[in-house]
This record gives sequence, structure tokens and C-alpha cells, in this order.
Amino acid sequence: MISVFGSKVGEEEIAQVSESIRNQWMGMGPKVKAFEERFRERLGLDHFLMVDSGSNSLYMACVLLGLPAGSEVILPSYTWIFCAHAVLLAGHQPVFADVDLDSNNITAETITPQITKKTAAIMVVHYAGLPVDLEPIQALGFPIVEDAAHAVDSRYRGKPCGGIGDVGIFSFDAIKNLAVGEGGGVTALKAEVMDRARKLRYCGIGKSGFEASTGGKKRWWEYEIADVFIKMNPSDIAAGIGLAQLDKLDANQAYRKRIWDHFQSEFAGVAWITRPLEARQGDRHSYFTYGVRVPQRDEFAQYLLDKGIYTTLRYHPLHLNPIYRQMDLRLPNCERLNEEALCLPLHPRLTDAEVEYVVATVKSFGGRTQGGR
Repeated sequence: MISVFGSKVGEEEIAQVSESIRNQWMGMGPKVKAFEERFRERLGLDHFLMVDSGSNSLYMACVLLGLPAGSEVILPSYTWIFCAHAVLLAGHQPVFADVDLDSNNITAETITPQITKKTAAIMVVHYAGLPVDLEPIQALGFPIVEDAAHAVDSRYRGKPCGGIGDVGIFSFDAIKNLAVGEGGGVTALKAEVMDRARKLRYCGIGKSGFEASTGGKKRWWEYEIADVFIKMNPSDIAAGIGLAQLDKLDANQAYRKRIWDHFQSEFAGVAWITRPLEARQGDRHSYFTYGVRVPQRDEFAQYLLDKGIYTTLRYHPLHLNPIYRQMDLRLPNCERLNEEALCLPLHPRLTDAEVEYVVATVKSFGGRTQGGR
């Protein structure tokens, strides 16, 4: 079966993990610090903090904004479920907005109808790595949580996605462009916000006992608790894999783009497929997934599955999910995507033969439907 998502790891990642085990340092240690610094430098961020997952980084981001209790945060309905969970867990109300049908991204135009007196912030998600058009959203005047889980290599007008909003997050889980197994990260524009993030990461403890002892504190085991928070420490195991993945990121991104460009070229003349948008001039895409729209989506997906190609919908709109279902809310673009959108395989583990098989199989479905049965 050809998988829809995937990462590519090898001997370099194994060597990093082995080194951590030999050094008896599997928890948060020197490799976490090294990964934070290298990632920050690569993206050109002022600040960066590694945490244990992208989902937890979303929760931390919502807390870091310091919004009034019960206030509303507008976010796209067409996104990962924890975007809404994070808002709710932080004590706020998620309000779902529609997305642009072609970019699959939230826009100032889709946000504006959802603004109320309770609106306190906006969460944007760079879907599939295509940068959101941020400037019109910034002009609305609300703090922004920037979800760059798909956008580790994306840039908006030359700036790194994730580093433009008031608080930004990244995901490094097993299928992301930079995969460490489980991991995430947080950045923010203000240094004082990042200072709080560092304290929050370890259950709200200002300094660990070891840090206190090296600072000359006599009773170093008596730590100060700065806030009430959950533990989000990453491990040196994950950070070590991240260091190896950073060395490969440029090559993996170039390979993703080669597959993307091939799909764009091959499907250009296929009338029944709506292809994904390219990044605007001056922006850069991360090519996390290749999302198409097909009128007979369910039949198409089953046809591919029967031929050994696994596909998926990323994502089922949140306003249609039973846990968040809002019966009076109509978001026509999200709802159309729910019926037509499908993600085709795109990742660095695909072979050239598999890519060609996907192309040929996709095209054969069109001939099948148009030529009769």
C-alpha cells in the first residue's frame, strides 16, 4: 500500500538516538537545547522553545495570549481537531470560520462575519504549507495564533511562517516535513512571553533543582512554582532525531517539490480534477500534502484504495463534528471541501515508480468514469 503521508529517516537518526542512550540522557537535555538553537537560526526566529507535541504547543499558545476568560477565538473549521480543543481547554470559546475554497485557508473575508464583541483573538492555519494572506488579517486588530504545523519551510513575504503572529507553533510528529516522532515548538514576538513559556513547559516551575543549584542557591530543592500548567518537556531522543532531520530538510523539501511539480504538470489537463494553488509570488510553500478536489470524491478514494493507494481527507470540518456541531452554522466552502477534497500521497519516502503509479492510476479513474462501465 502506498501511504498518503510519511517521513524519511535512516542511519543519521539512529546514530543520534544511540548517542543519547549511551550517554544515559533520554529526557530533556543538551540535544533539546541544540535543536532549539539550530531551528531558531534556520528560520530566523528571535525565540524558539521545543515542547513534546504540536497539539500541546497549540494549548500553550492559547494560554500565552492571556485572553479574558470565556472570550472567543476565531479559527478555520477546516483544520485539525486540537486547534479547537486548545482554545476550549485554555478557557475560551472556539468560533468557526469558513475558508477560501481554492487555498483552503482562512481569510480576512471569511473571518469578518464571525467577529463579535467577545472576539479576543484569531487562529490562522497555513493549510498544507500554503501561507495564509496574513496582512489583511493583522489589519483586523486582534492577536494572532499562527499554526505552522504544515509550514516548517514556508515563508510569507519573505518572513518565516510561524514567526509572524503574536504566538506561533510548529509540529514535528511522525508525518510532518521535519519528523521527530512526537514533538512541537512555540515561538512568540515578545521576549517576556517566551520567558513565561519556558516556565510553563515544566509544570510552571521557574527553575529546576539542578538549575537552582548551579546558581548558588543554598536550598536548591525548594523550587518556585510560577504558574499552574502541565508538563510539556521534550526528550533528547526526539531532539536528536530533529537534529538529523534538520540536516536533511533541504533535500527532503526539494524532493517534495519535485513530486508536487510533477503532479501539477500531469494533472493540468485533467478536467475533472481541481489542483491545489501555488504559493503567491514572494511566498514559499512547504508541500506538506497534495490536496485536490474531485466531484466523485468517495468513489475516487475507494478506487485508489482498491488499487493500493491510500488517501485521506485532511480535515473533516470541525463545525460538522458531533463534539462541536453547530446546527445553525453554514460554512459552504468547508462543507464543499468535506464532499470533494482528497489528499494524494506526497512525502520523501515515495519512489519515482510509486509517483508514476499514482499519476497513472488517478488518470485511469477519469477514463473509467467518462468512458462508461
